[in-house]
Amino acid sequence: MTDDVVISVKNIGVRYFRKRSRLPWRKEEFWALKDVSFDLARGDSVGIIGRNGAGKSTLLQTLAGIISPDRGAVETREVTVSLLSLRLGFVKELSGRENAVLSGMLQGISQQEMLRRLPDILSFSELGDAVEDPVGTYSSGMAARLGFAVALQVASDVLLIDETLSVGDITFKAKSAEALQEIIRSDRTVVLVSHDPGTIESLCDSALWLEDGVVRMEGRTETVLAAYRQEFGGPAKKEHALGLPAASADATG
Repeated sequence: MTDDVVISVKNIGVRYFRKRSRLPWRKEEFWALKDVSFDLARGDSVGIIGRNGAGKSTLLQTLAGIISPDRGAVETREVTVSLLSLRLGFVKELSGRENAVLSGMLQGISQQEMLRRLPDILSFSELGDAVEDPVGTYSSGMAARLGFAVALQVASDVLLIDETLSVGDITFKAKSAEALQEIIRSDRTVVLVSHDPGTIESLCDSALWLEDGVVRMEGRTETVLAAYRQEFGGPAKKEHALGLPAASADATG
């Protein structure tokens, strides 16, 4: 890998077996990812777009090391990687406060340091008294708020985000987008999965279009999204789903 590349994905494939019959031993082979290759450089902000079942979440889990590819390889330089997903691995019986500390510890932060950062986490999550309730009672949006707040404080080199910004009210969406923009302006690498082209267009410099487990197209955000919209329809301009201010018609940045 070149000096600026932090993760290199080389011809990876991920296979599952799906039950297609009442007979328990009869299962169908299914490749969620097929021969996917690309590089992530330090400071990249990459949006992954694609329809349901395209392999987006599987790709993020593979980048995070949760799933091992059945073929090919993911080469990671010495960087820390965090996956922020609505399917967060919180312990349902523990409170939001306890899970926030535990989540940080599992990502290499000491308990003492997580306790020091806890007020900022709880403030950003806006959960109020619910931080004392078991996470098992949380809605997906509440869990996402807590997970996003923890991820901001853990400050991994590579942040993988799966659909988290698609939940919550418009105020929290805008707040999350602003925090994410601050990360993007730093030297951290961000990979964002979203069904919403407007979210990716507002936040990401480049995009990767997954279709049926393969990379259909990658490149500059505006180029990839124009092709995606032409294929499947949708607004030609930014949707501003996160409540971000609209760019002026003559903006050049």
